[in-house]
Amino acid sequence: MNTLQNINQKIVTIEQLLSLLLDHATKKVVFTNGCFDILHLGHIEYLAKARDLGDLLIVGLNSDLSVKQLKGKNRPINPQHARATLLAALAPVDFVVIFEEETPLRLIQQIKPHVLVKGGDYAISEIVGADVVTKNGGMVKTIPLTEGFSTTAIVNQCL
Repeated sequence: MNTLQNINQKIVTIEQLLSLLLDHATKKVVFTNGCFDILHLGHIEYLAKARDLGDLLIVGLNSDLSVKQLKGKNRPINPQHARATLLAALAPVDFVVIFEEETPLRLIQQIKPHVLVKGGDYAISEIVGADVVTKNGGMVKTIPLTEGFSTTAIVNQCL
């Protein structure tokens, strides 16, 4: 199997992911989510730190429609398949699952991660699904952002 096939196998539907998680029942699952519109150093550092919190890192990726709803009509810059492939190519990422809703709440409810992670610009009380994870005995963590790196700032700088 070639490298691109290996990368593409990491992009899964929720049904495929739930089946795969049965094979990894003893693993500590970490979940994070986002638009990841223009991949930058801050994302790489964030995902590496998130992966260090467990055995498997699952990234919930906002679909194109979801990004438009959150960020406006000119976003995303990169289509969901390109964003998913870039994320799946990263060593810390085990699986990428695209979701259509504005929030990943349904995914979190189905996956039941041991650790839910978001960037340090969020208060724990603002993190969607935090209550679900803690009720299941998991933990919610924030990871400090890498200073000087923001997709919105990069996009605005180009305009």
